Amino acid sequence: MPSSAPEQPARGFRHASVLLDGAVEALVHDPEGSYLDSTFGRGGHSRAILARLAPEGRLLAIDRDPQAIAEAAAIDDPRFTIEQGEFARLGEIAARHGLHGRLAGILLDVGVSSPQLDDPERGFSFLRDGPLDMRMDPSRGESAAGFLARAGEGEIAAVFKAYGEERFARRLARAIVARRLERPFERTADLAEVVKAAHPAWEKGKHPATRVFQALRIQVNGELEQLDAALEAALEALAPGGHLVVISFHSLEDRRVKRFIRDHVRGDTDLPRGIPVRDDQLKRRLASLGKARRPSAEEVQENPRARSAVMRVARKRY
Repeated sequence: MPSSAPEQPARGFRHASVLLDGAVEALVHDPEGSYLDSTFGRGGHSRAILARLAPEGRLLAIDRDPQAIAEAAAIDDPRFTIEQGEFARLGEIAARHGLHGRLAGILLDVGVSSPQLDDPERGFSFLRDGPLDMRMDPSRGESAAGFLARAGEGEIAAVFKAYGEERFARRLARAIVARRLERPFERTADLAEVVKAAHPAWEKGKHPATRVFQALRIQVNGELEQLDAALEAALEALAPGGHLVVISFHSLEDRRVKRFIRDHVRGDTDLPRGIPVRDDQLKRRLASLGKARRPSAEEVQENPRARSAVMRVARKRY
């Protein structure tokens, strides 16, 4: 049986997969089927999926983080394959492996892994000083430092407001633009101190830079656009009867997942009133499998980062 004990990834950073047993139980309904773990992370979910699969089963995993790809090399199992790439491209990756439209289940765990947060060199956390990077794939795209160096005050404020839901977005953006005239932002601790000094209303128990760092991470990695694309691709890549399991970690993500499942459960509701249609003409492509699920109090106590996690599960009808 799969275990919810935390695995020990490379470089000594501890990582515990959130909602491990519940997610894998909801995902693996056919032990002989083919599955996709589209966010390998440090492999907790993948290892638990493999533990439930029959010898005929198959697991394809994806991650854009080169450290995650290196971690996957430790899995010696002929049923397992991993490919580096963005989960928004899961459809074409599945097609390359002959699995498009044939997958029995797809898992999307869209949170940042603990090793990414805990490694100062990745630049995700304001609690540990490091290069202001935040890219999940450090070899591609614009870093957080690059964005703050070239974006105007209005664009920075819009990112803080939209992706961090920061009430004082304009004020913080103004402080950042004023300070970068002296010297550019290159370190996480430097940015955190400037935000801390400029923020007029700290939330109890929360660092004033929390929302800013979340917003920058989402901007740098295109996380919401990635999620939207991944959900659409997953619907097509699943076989009829296949399960979609999505774990999200903040309301911006969960609202998108909830809306996506709801819309495909309802089907085509934009028809003129009074027109008789059969149920199969409404294009109801998903069936929701239960209500949103959250970690137990015991899991949150063991892993405080799990407290905001929400899992939603659906089955593809056709």
